[in-house]
Formats: sequence, C-alpha cells, structure tokens
Amino acid sequence: MPIKRWNPKNALVSLARIFAIYAILCCILFFVQRSLLFHPTHHSQQRGLAPWREDGQILGQCRELEQPNAIWLMMHGNAGQASDRDYILDHISSDTSIYVLEYPGYGERTGRPSQQAFNSAAIDAYGRLRKKYPNLKIGVIGESIGSGPASMLTQLPNPPDKLILVVPFDTLYSVAARRMFFLPVWLLLLDRWDNIQAMGNYTGPIEIYGAKQDDVIPCMHAKNLAAHYPNARFVELECGHNDWPLLSDIQFQH
Repeated sequence: MPIKRWNPKNALVSLARIFAIYAILCCILFFVQRSLLFHPTHHSQQRGLAPWREDGQILGQCRELEQPNAIWLMMHGNAGQASDRDYILDHISSDTSIYVLEYPGYGERTGRPSQQAFNSAAIDAYGRLRKKYPNLKIGVIGESIGSGPASMLTQLPNPPDKLILVVPFDTLYSVAARRMFFLPVWLLLLDRWDNIQAMGNYTGPIEIYGAKQDDVIPCMHAKNLAAHYPNARFVELECGHNDWPLLSDIQFQH
C-alpha cells in the first residue's frame, strides 16, 4: 500500500476550513448570545404579588403596604418574569413593602433585554422609590443576573441602604469564559456586568449568598465577590441555583 506524502497545501486548506467553521460559529454565537442569556416569559397569571404601575406603564410586581417600615427593590433572575417571584414574600418581614422590577422585554413590559436596558430600568425604579419613600430605608436584592443591575445601583449618589446578592456572579465575563472556554469570550461578549468593580466604593452593609450545588453560576463566583469585601456577610447555602427560595431559614432583614 503506497504511503501518502504530506502535502503542505492540503494541510493549509484543512486549517483554513477549520478556521472558517470556527469563525462562523463565533459569528452565530455573537448574534444569538442574548437569546441564550435572557429567557423572558409573558404570561398574565397573578400570584402573591400585584402589578406595579406608574405613569401608565408596568414597572413590575409588588406588595405595597400603606405604612411600611422599610422598602425592598428586587432584581430577579434571567428567566421568567416578575410575577413569578412571589416566593420572595416568604423571606422578608411582613411589615416591609417589596417591589420586583420587570425587565424590558419581560412580562408585559416592552423593550429588549440587555445590560443597558436592565440598568436604565433599575435606576428609574430605584429613583421612583426614593422619591416616594424619602424617609424610609430602601434595600436592594439582586438574584442571579439581577445581581448586575443591583450592584450597579451602589454607584448612585444616594445608594441603597443595604445590598443583598443571591447566587450572584463576580463578573459576567468570568462565568461566560468558564462555560465557553473554547471561544474568545473577551471579544464576543456584549453584556459585561462587573459586580466587583461596581461595588468598589459602596460602604453600606452587604450580604452575599452562594449556592453550594450551583451549576449555573458556580459558588466560586459568589465566594470571589465576597472576598473583595471583607465586611460583607457571606453565606454558603446547601442547595442549587434555583432552590434557595425553598430554604425557610433565609430571612432578609434591613
């Protein structure tokens, strides 16, 4: 049987084809990445929360008390919609009001999901609550991807009185780079929340909850974030990414 000689030209052609396929894959992922990151739903089912509307537009869902002792603003995760987050009622005091932000492109809210859209909606909602409750403490809860806009609010001139992050990331880039190590994520990623940088000058109390069995945002990211803030209270939960609402011993206090 004759031995085929190595042909440099054929090798270059093969490499070119591999590179072309890789480049096409990168292009496809670049254009569809937000559909992979954001998973909104649009159902009309109401549970334990009521619609939060102002100036004729839907801002989210809420439990609004006439005379609350304090206020919570919650940024939920990347899937579902605000009305799905009625489980938060089991983890806050009954004398506090809770407002769950609806992201653009989620539920009834128009728009398209993106870092800029989330951040703008968070700033607007937080500003409205500050104006409505000038004499009450306003804490912010960020869950999963919601830790991004929640952490961003600490940069405001009048930041939240307390920040609670549940199953958060340190930077969105680090999570994406570990999950898609075979891609040049540094070049492709459009949404680049950096919670470490965002919280850099925040002096208020911080609580960070990481899930030990988290396979969506591994707990190492929550640990790394907490490590940058020695005064932060870090709690490691015995659960997965979406299981923390089932833990009855988690109570968020102002």
